[in-house]
Amino acid sequence: MVRKKRTDIPSAGGESSQSHDVGAGGGRGPQRPPQQQGGGGYSGGRGWVPQSQQAGRGGYSGAGGRGRGMSQQQYAGGPPDYQGRGRGGPSQQGSRESYASGRGGGGRGEGPFHGGPSRPPVPELHQATQPFQAAETPQPAPSEAGSSSTPPEHASLTQQLQQLSIQQEAGQAIQPIPPSSKSMRFPLRPGKGSSGTRCIVKANHFFAELPDKDLHQYDVTITPEVTSRGVNRAVMQQLVRLYRESHLGKRLPAYDGRKSLYTAGPLPFVSKEFKITLVDDDDGSGMQRREREFRVVIKLAARADLHHLGLFLQGKQADAPQEALQVLDIVLRELPTTRYCPVARSFYSPDLGRRQPLGEGLESWRGFYQSIRPTQMGLSLNIDMSSTAFIEPLPVIDFVTQLLNRDVSSRPLSDSDRVKIKKALRGVKVEVTHRGNMRRKYRISGLTSQATRELTFPVDERGTIKSVVEYFYETYGFIIQHTQWPCLQVGNQQRPNYLPMEVCKIVEGQRYSKRLNERQITALLKVTCQRPQEREFDIMQTVRQNAYHEDPYAKEFGIKISERLASVEARILPAPWLKYHDTGREKDCLPQVGQWNMMNKKMVNGGTVNNWICINFSRQVQDSVARGFCYELAQMCYISGMAFNPEPVLPPISARPEQVEKVLKTRYHDAMTKLQPQNKELDLLIVILPDNNGSLYGDLKRICETDLGIVSQCCLNKHVYKMSKQYLANVALKINVKVGGRNTVLVDAISRRIPLVSDRPTIIFGADVTHPHPGEDSSPSIAAVVASQDWPEITKYAGLVCAQAHRQELIQDLYKTWQDPVRGTVSGGMIKELLISFRRATGQKPQRIIFYRDGVSEGQFYQVLLYELDAIRKACASLEPNYQPPVTFVVVQKRHHTRLFANNHNDRRAVDRSGNILPGTVVDSKICHPTEFDFYLCSHAGIQGTSRPAHYHVLWDENKFTADALQSLTNNLCYTSPCILCTSCCIPSSFLYGTRDLR
Repeated sequence: MVRKKRTDIPSAGGESSQSHDVGAGGGRGPQRPPQQQGGGGYSGGRGWVPQSQQAGRGGYSGAGGRGRGMSQQQYAGGPPDYQGRGRGGPSQQGSRESYASGRGGGGRGEGPFHGGPSRPPVPELHQATQPFQAAETPQPAPSEAGSSSTPPEHASLTQQLQQLSIQQEAGQAIQPIPPSSKSMRFPLRPGKGSSGTRCIVKANHFFAELPDKDLHQYDVTITPEVTSRGVNRAVMQQLVRLYRESHLGKRLPAYDGRKSLYTAGPLPFVSKEFKITLVDDDDGSGMQRREREFRVVIKLAARADLHHLGLFLQGKQADAPQEALQVLDIVLRELPTTRYCPVARSFYSPDLGRRQPLGEGLESWRGFYQSIRPTQMGLSLNIDMSSTAFIEPLPVIDFVTQLLNRDVSSRPLSDSDRVKIKKALRGVKVEVTHRGNMRRKYRISGLTSQATRELTFPVDERGTIKSVVEYFYETYGFIIQHTQWPCLQVGNQQRPNYLPMEVCKIVEGQRYSKRLNERQITALLKVTCQRPQEREFDIMQTVRQNAYHEDPYAKEFGIKISERLASVEARILPAPWLKYHDTGREKDCLPQVGQWNMMNKKMVNGGTVNNWICINFSRQVQDSVARGFCYELAQMCYISGMAFNPEPVLPPISARPEQVEKVLKTRYHDAMTKLQPQNKELDLLIVILPDNNGSLYGDLKRICETDLGIVSQCCLNKHVYKMSKQYLANVALKINVKVGGRNTVLVDAISRRIPLVSDRPTIIFGADVTHPHPGEDSSPSIAAVVASQDWPEITKYAGLVCAQAHRQELIQDLYKTWQDPVRGTVSGGMIKELLISFRRATGQKPQRIIFYRDGVSEGQFYQVLLYELDAIRKACASLEPNYQPPVTFVVVQKRHHTRLFANNHNDRRAVDRSGNILPGTVVDSKICHPTEFDFYLCSHAGIQGTSRPAHYHVLWDENKFTADALQSLTNNLCYTSPCILCTSCCIPSSFLYGTRDLR
């Protein structure tokens, strides 16, 4: 993927807002003068490129890599650019120059396009709003629809959108976006799909009968205020225990642990005050236990309206009454919260499955996820199995031994050891073990800078000083063994207490929320990886164990949960025919069960690799093995249809992982010293990595693609030794798309048979934001956008990435403007740049936009749509007055807990080799949204574990897709990946995952 360094603030000349050419600097060859470059870089500018400047099409690679112009050979009946291999075309303009070219603001374009879709100034918004329900279904008033839960930081967004007539240089207003989520409706389902082979699958959704109760909400104020939900719950449990019969009208309330209490029916008062005393648990000291008094005020706040929830489930109301759903969720969480350790929407316990060690003092606990959801079949309880990391309840000494992975008594702790220990233990709760049955608990705030033997403190008012070692021996008869170690510091900084590590044990049940290392992730994945039949069995066992029919809170509120998995109608969409090169023995291919191979096939457009080098970072791989592997890989690339030089520029070398930056830059410089006099470039870096490489992979990708601007292909040590043909073929396909080739194209795309894509130039976007891991508070989030660069084939993609504010989900750089001292207001952004590159590559401007947006949670739907659809429209308008191609905006969700299982696991026709449902399985009924346009699609074959279908939810649809058209397009896009395996979500989304290591 082409990835570029970007700067947020332009220089005086306005150039720094451009995406800088990855080839610039770093000892690269001479740059092309401006007049030879294609128009329209990041600074807006000469905008759309005249066709006379479009030589060397296909300048973007399949994964957004470095482009090569294709040769102009054609196969019979098809468009150009198919059979060519190598650099092709006469007037080359590869993608190295294409992003950083062009100047000027949007007002200095070369004239508007003709024949494109233009609109009247302020037309009605049109969406696929064919009613899902009967015609008499009442439509909500604008003020009643949507969600108003916009966070404060985006309050200005609504104001900005209230008059979205985009300010163009031509002064022309365009179609407005609704001013807020309250006046916006997501598209209704345009009917259900019908294509494909019908079948029945089971889903981990359990029907929940809507209670017929009068729900009341009460505000709870606890004084003195405490931040711990555990303490709050203890206070309220004591209140219910003491006053349920006498003051609460025998009601059993559900409490959210904060400010809200819910009852099935009214309490016999509007407001009442209670006094509650909490007594600390017996710590075994024999001393009087501490008592704490709390004042609790319960006051009527509102009635939760289940009537409107019923209307919503029937499709007679636009928006889900979130308050009612929240009440039901809290009621069903009440009992598990008292039994298990709650983490977000999941519950964990060592009793729910065997603990598994993860290494470095961590272990995995099994648990289950639980959430109430509105669906077409009514309310549904979604239950799934889950696992997460907990800190092992070890003596602190043993924990540190595991953490450092060595005998800690052998040598003193280094500074890096201290930092690692402090980072791992800060905030962890421990109990003391040196006082017999007295197990007082403390929370660790840090480590002492001095060793235990050097620590002293005053023991009385006269200032008598005593060492920690003396104090523990004289007071408790405890001899401290590890006097060279620091003490744990507990309490606050003003009055710190010192505890030697060897008298402390970690309290059980503390979730580890920091980042796991590679080994721990691998160990956790092994635990969570379950075959479908096993997972289904565990889910059913969890439901039986939870015994919702006996749950006193569910009974109180009249909620009844089915104990049977939902049986759902599904369809299996056919795999698309794929086109390969005419010189291969097999010119086309129909994938079977989501898989196919490259035997007897050649890439439809083979790329060129003339100059390459190899660096080996694995100690297990000898130089001779590395040379042999590179030779076999080069042969496979050649056999598959690439022009691949079998000899490297420099011989492979071995290097240590800790020197990755120095080695990469030195070797790159050495190669370019040899190539530059011949006006050549380095096309590829092959890298051999250890199987467990920690941060090495991410560091390597960052350096290659942001500092050096070279394409890299990483291969793990274990694959290098096996050297299987299947693996080599897969790597060859990945290399091909990175250097500008095309592996395959959809036969339907070539023959123009894809609805709402083939009829007019269509660009398909994919966008995602990757956030830092927990604990990385200063790291930026990384936004990535890819877009198709060929039409009608829709196989090649170009990509851009940029850093943005920490944990910001809205993509800030989709469209932006800035003031240039010479040119005035200048516009740019990722959307604009990719639209320009599409125009340059195809010779046509997009007349339709399909935007797949990955990784958005349901609570963010409105704000992401409002902000990013606005950016898309502004980017289009900045290129040409009144240029507004229709947009379809689809959210792709993978982080959900819906799983689909075969109706009969023993039916070999209904499952793949892993026991999962067949690829192409689509569901748009029963477990989907009651009225909106969404579906689950499992496009890929399972390899291990249980397949997770992607959930697609259409938030905006001006192209008026039918269910069949969008489902078929999405499924077919999954088959154009840079490997011989159908991916788990559509290709624009799957290409985005390559950006996750750029932080």
